[in-house]
Amino acid sequence: MIQESEADGIVTLRLAHGKASALDLDLTDGLAAALETLARKRTRGVVLTGTGGIFSAGVDLFKLVNGGSEYIAHFLPSLDYMFEALFMFPAPVVAAVNGHAIAGGCILACACDRRLMASGTARIGVPELKVGVPFPPLVVEILRASIAPPYFNELLYVGRTYEPADALARGIVDEVVAPEALVARAQAMAAELAAAPADSFMLTKRAMRMAYVDRARRTMDTDAPELMAAWSSDATRAAIRSYLENTLRKA
Repeated sequence: MIQESEADGIVTLRLAHGKASALDLDLTDGLAAALETLARKRTRGVVLTGTGGIFSAGVDLFKLVNGGSEYIAHFLPSLDYMFEALFMFPAPVVAAVNGHAIAGGCILACACDRRLMASGTARIGVPELKVGVPFPPLVVEILRASIAPPYFNELLYVGRTYEPADALARGIVDEVVAPEALVARAQAMAAELAAAPADSFMLTKRAMRMAYVDRARRTMDTDAPELMAAWSSDATRAAIRSYLENTLRKA
């Protein structure tokens, strides 16, 4: 599910969960646990990447539809916890986006400190509103922290996905790298960021990002029941089914 390797204190976590490393309860719990373990070990830095031509296809929509309200009641808190663990990880995290990073896959990348993407025709973006699901507050804040306006609004409202050059122009990724050099470049960047004293990096990152987490928590305190109802509604499930049917038809 998550393959781990280490070189010179930089740990590479490779998502390898099914064909597309779709985010389900197993993967969100597993990635959060892996990050917590690495944080306790005071790992110097982390590279997050995927397998084959896909970084992550985002939330497993089939499980979302088939699992119903009971599954969603467990999945949404797990998703939120995992994103916070990644966003607030105390050491540098570099995303090596090896392929498609759609919806939750794009958010995974944006929760990292730096984002590199392999050149080619893979796409990255957050089409959640096209799918029919609302953005959880922490997801909005992760994107707000990562993407400058006006592209922040474009990314969320319009729901387009972008090939590497267009993603670079919009600040969704920081560099486009040849596929064969991607992970090595990400590891070098993580090591470069980790050259700062660990506590200095951690405190700086916390000062940069904690306000976003606090704002998400305040919003969640008031919106949680409404958010859960929206994700579980018949209208949302119908929209997801329609999106899946259209996507499969084009495949």
